[in-house]
Amino acid sequence: MEEITTPEGGKVIKISIEDEVKQAYIDYSMSVIVQRALPDVRDGLKPVHRRIMYAMDTLHLASGGKTKKCATIVGEVLGHYHPHGDASVYDALVRLGQDFSQRYTTVTPQGNFGTIAGDPPAAYRYTEAKMSKITEEMVADISKETVDMIPNFDDSTKEPSVLPSKFPFLLCNGTTGIAVGMATNMPTHNLREVSAAICAYIENNDISIEQLMTHIKGPDFPTGGIIYGKDGIKKAYSTGRGKITIRSKFSIETDKHGRESIVFTEVPYGVNTTNIIRRIKELIRDKQIDGIVNANDESSDRSGMRLVVDLKKGAITKLVLNQLFAKTDLQSNFGVINLALVPVKKDNGMRYLKPEVLTLKQLIQYFVSHRDEVITRRTQYDLKIAQHRMHILEALITAINNIDEVIKIIKASRDTEDAKNQLEARFSFDDEQAQAIVDMQLKRLTHLQIEDLQKEIRELQAYIDYLKDLLEHHEKILDLIKKETNEMAEKYGDDRRTDIVADEVEEINVEDMIKEEDMVVMISKLGYMK
Repeated sequence: MEEITTPEGGKVIKISIEDEVKQAYIDYSMSVIVQRALPDVRDGLKPVHRRIMYAMDTLHLASGGKTKKCATIVGEVLGHYHPHGDASVYDALVRLGQDFSQRYTTVTPQGNFGTIAGDPPAAYRYTEAKMSKITEEMVADISKETVDMIPNFDDSTKEPSVLPSKFPFLLCNGTTGIAVGMATNMPTHNLREVSAAICAYIENNDISIEQLMTHIKGPDFPTGGIIYGKDGIKKAYSTGRGKITIRSKFSIETDKHGRESIVFTEVPYGVNTTNIIRRIKELIRDKQIDGIVNANDESSDRSGMRLVVDLKKGAITKLVLNQLFAKTDLQSNFGVINLALVPVKKDNGMRYLKPEVLTLKQLIQYFVSHRDEVITRRTQYDLKIAQHRMHILEALITAINNIDEVIKIIKASRDTEDAKNQLEARFSFDDEQAQAIVDMQLKRLTHLQIEDLQKEIRELQAYIDYLKDLLEHHEKILDLIKKETNEMAEKYGDDRRTDIVADEVEEINVEDMIKEEDMVVMISKLGYMK
């Protein structure tokens, strides 16, 4: 780098184009990694998802209230927090409300939010949405200084750097994202199993991956399906990377004429059912698959799936199934990459986010650590508010016990400010206490009101003692994390949808797709075989 002074007195810095391009690309890639493509391991959210949830909270779109136009939500996110394209924000909002994309939806949709068959969602001027109850749990206590608030893009307001997230979003809902030079692809899991694993880790920080797997059996996808083999799961949980094979669930139906049909009721996660049917019809047309008459998607509504493959009379069902699994997405592989942004502290105490591939235990560890910090900060805030209220109540009781003198001082004062100064001098009140005395209503002097104040002081003191005890005993905060996580599982947990078969799926070779039948082989005198 060379600095040159121009004849006009200005300065020009000469930089080689290689150095400038290299630095510019590094800046761009880090921006994509941190600000767009990868989730934070603590709340499991990418910036766009975090901003959507926070915007819905600021718009008061509670789960028990009315929905609001998605255009309003997108506008709020763009205007205050996310200066990018509206399409990207709406796509992220829609995905949060799709029950075939999210194991536990965090947006309650109203209108067409798309289907597993690939039908696109309606435009955001037609659809509406509000927070789900789980989202309310993720933003709960955000007003109690539980997380750091940072300036938004134009410094006009504040946004959370991370959500308190009582719900283990990253483990339960997974994520997918492509950054620069790296990508993440994390599967969904069952909340009840995740909750049990979190509690097991809190009880024993030295727990092994194998022991955690007694609680978390494996991924649990919203679209169900069957996972074949546990080696891929174990590798993914142990190293952060692995391959999981998923097959569709099916049943065999026979009509009154004796013709069989294969009915698929669940498909691998992320698969488009329309593309499956299209692919099967292409295979029939090109005669790459034998024994099938037709294939149709007979799903009548959003509540169930029914992909029907009609077989020719006399077709061998197992042979057709092998061909379907080999040549269509009815069997697919999920490549696990547990890549997330991990908070790292510098020597000066500042934090920065670093991308890291994580094991199952590390994912749980970071979630527990985050909840530990959130509950500690929440307790400190509640204690500060309770002590402030106690401070005021003590002044009110003192004033009531000396009410005649207090009234005499107030009556003799020139104005409110003089009355406050006189009370502060006589009873050693501070400004807030003196203000509370001069604002006190006469009804406070009744016998019942005095009893109510004394009762509030007793209850408040017990609450303050509880909060102090919580801060002094870290194990009690960990017990509270367990309690709150178990409550989440009881409220929102459900049964596992994806089955796991211990045996690895058999490799399908050419012989598996050839029908067994008697054949006559002839060799001519000239040595030709027919």
